[in-house]
Amino acid sequence: MKKYLFIAFLLCTSFGAFAQKFAYVDTEYILKHLPEYKSALSQLDVASKQWQQQVDQNFSEIDRMYKAYQADQVLLTDDMRKRRENEIIEKEKQAKEFQRSKFGPDGDLFQSRAKLIKPIQDKVAEAIKQIAKSKYLDFIFDKSSEATMMIYASSSYDVSNDVIVKLGYKPGTVNN
Repeated sequence: MKKYLFIAFLLCTSFGAFAQKFAYVDTEYILKHLPEYKSALSQLDVASKQWQQQVDQNFSEIDRMYKAYQADQVLLTDDMRKRRENEIIEKEKQAKEFQRSKFGPDGDLFQSRAKLIKPIQDKVAEAIKQIAKSKYLDFIFDKSSEATMMIYASSSYDVSNDVIVKLGYKPGTVNN
C-alpha cells in the first residue's frame, strides 16, 4: 500500500513539474514609466500638429479658391474658367498628396513613429525576455494588447513592475 501511495505521490509531483508557467505584463503601464517614451510621443505630437495645420491651411486655400471661382464664374470666359478649374483641381491634388505623404501608411508620421518608438519597444521586449528566463516562465501575455484579450488575470502574475525595475525605473511613479 505504501508503494502505491509513493508512486501516486511521485506522479502528482512530476505532473506539477511539467506545468507551464504563465505571466502577463501591461505594456501601456510599463511604457508610461519610461521618460523616453513620453518624450517620443511629445515629438510625434508636435510634428503631427504642425503637419495637420499645414493640411488644414491647404484645404482652406482650396476652399477660398473655389468660392472666389464661383463668385467670378459668370464673368469669366470659357478659357479662363477652365484655367481656374484646373488650378483648383491641381491644388487639391497637391493637398491630398501632402496629406498622404504625412499621414498615410508609409507617411512621415508612421516612419517617425517607427524610428522613435521601436527602440523603446525593443528595450522593453528584451527586459521581458530576461525576466521570463530568470523566473522560468513559459508564456507572458500582453494584457494591454487588443490581439490577446485576457478575461481574468491574477495580479500575482503581473511582472510589469519587475520590468520597470529591470529598466532602471521606480514602479508607481508614472511620468506625465
